[in-house]
Amino acid sequence: MNTSAHSSAPRNGARWLTQALEAEGVDTLFGYPGGTIMPFYDALVDSRLKHILVRHEQGAALAANGYARASGKVGVCVATSGPGASNLVTGIADAMLDSVPMVCITGQVATPLLGTDAFQELDVFGLTLPIVKHSWLVRSVDDLPRVVREAFRIAREGRPGPVLIDLPKDVQVADASHLPVHVPETVNPPAAPRNEALAEALAAIAAAEKPVIYGGGGIALGDAVEDFRTFVDTTAIPTVLTLRGLGALPAQHPHYLGMLGMHGTRAANMAVQESDLLVVVGARFDDRATGKLAEFAPFARVIHIDADAYEISKLRSADVAVPGNVGTALRTLTAGVESTPTSQQAWRKRCAGNRERFAARYDAPGNHIYAPALLKRLSEVAPANAIIACDVGQHQMWVAQHCRFNHPRNHLTSGALGTMGFGLPAAMGAQFACPDRTVVLVSGDGSFMMNVQELATIARCRLPVKIVLLDNSSLGMVRQWQELFFAERYSEIDLSDNPDFAALAKVFGIPATRIEARDDVEGGLAALLAEPGPALLHVAIDARANVWPLVPPNNANSTMLDSNPAHQTQEIPNAIPA
Repeated sequence: MNTSAHSSAPRNGARWLTQALEAEGVDTLFGYPGGTIMPFYDALVDSRLKHILVRHEQGAALAANGYARASGKVGVCVATSGPGASNLVTGIADAMLDSVPMVCITGQVATPLLGTDAFQELDVFGLTLPIVKHSWLVRSVDDLPRVVREAFRIAREGRPGPVLIDLPKDVQVADASHLPVHVPETVNPPAAPRNEALAEALAAIAAAEKPVIYGGGGIALGDAVEDFRTFVDTTAIPTVLTLRGLGALPAQHPHYLGMLGMHGTRAANMAVQESDLLVVVGARFDDRATGKLAEFAPFARVIHIDADAYEISKLRSADVAVPGNVGTALRTLTAGVESTPTSQQAWRKRCAGNRERFAARYDAPGNHIYAPALLKRLSEVAPANAIIACDVGQHQMWVAQHCRFNHPRNHLTSGALGTMGFGLPAAMGAQFACPDRTVVLVSGDGSFMMNVQELATIARCRLPVKIVLLDNSSLGMVRQWQELFFAERYSEIDLSDNPDFAALAKVFGIPATRIEARDDVEGGLAALLAEPGPALLHVAIDARANVWPLVPPNNANSTMLDSNPAHQTQEIPNAIPA
């Protein structure tokens, strides 16, 4: 906190706003100053808020995004008008599609200049309408108390998401001495589910012979992880998770079959396709999870539990709709399950057998570094509560398949938007949110270059983020699809002119090592995790390595390609076996 002469200046809109942010529990915000937001930055000098200067506004939005994902608190980012505001857009959209609570504050030209094409004027209110829960263009300082109360409530309440406050410069400098002290608004929890719907769900579970629990990101969003685990333990129903649901069950849980979908496990997809009942908890039937929707779980009735009533029956009609508080629903169902039906015992045994039969193997031939084995080892040697952030591409799927997570908030990944460049700023945000925990970034050479400038932020703040950079000198996922589905007509995927990433990190003052052979993996990971500050491990991997298994696009999850020829013939039944 600065005690300069400015601290005795009359309170203006900007100073009132910094005090309101403190009252809302904000301790850290990410941003980049500029002309129209300068009064707010002047007010920061006298505030208790910790501002993190990023090197690009997209980094600010994604760092706030990572902060919110890791902590469950509202992330806050700030930018000036025009290009500053437009550079936030990708991070805001990512938060909207993955239900991440954020308050985004942008400067705007003074209200008399609105609509005149003034310098750095941009209609960020209109620009962001499809990608926020709500937005405000504040035209009077007297509106600030109402707007800030509503902004934080809406960001947190129900299904979380980002909101935007567009703040003209004259509103920031206007006299606010008459405004009341900010008091946060109460956030209403989701309504309790209807007893009738829960009774129907219990009856469906009791009648099923091949039930599967299908859990998603809504479990963590509803603070229902422990309730979910108790429900699975009590019912003993085989369980699959989405990308954003990973960690809702420990990886070694006896009833866990793995991730479902395009790059899910064969055991998970087989169980879903054969099931006669899906108990869907906080999931939304995303196309990467379902494959060809018309052929997804074709024999299953559906119980759909979700805090967002609009998700229920949006893509797959629910036989039993259970909108409302997810934790309450799970607790009630757990209490109502009298015993595990004996008719499900053979099903549980079959699912468990498939999990063992089709388990991932890590004995790839040769001396090159096998990425799945490295990532499996990383999650074994890292602390149990480590947070792993990743970017988007092949490495993202390898992380999902081979790293172990004990809570969904320990796995930071861009799900619905698939934002390359997400990982580095998200890891920064997570480290600020959880300063006493190990934060690891797993990135690919393509994604890493998209926000590489944030190495400067990492170095400046001495953030102890550990970076594992998998470098196959190509856009690996695009290359894999071109190999499999475009007759090996490779187009614009060559990144063989990548810089020496270890040398690049060292330029920023970050210790770095490069490894190329699998005998170097153990030592490389140990050295990385032993560094007291930031560090980078540059890992060269085979450019031809693919992610397996894979459901081809526009195919049912019963169609899985695999690197193991023995598995290729293991067709998932198209009908319930007699």
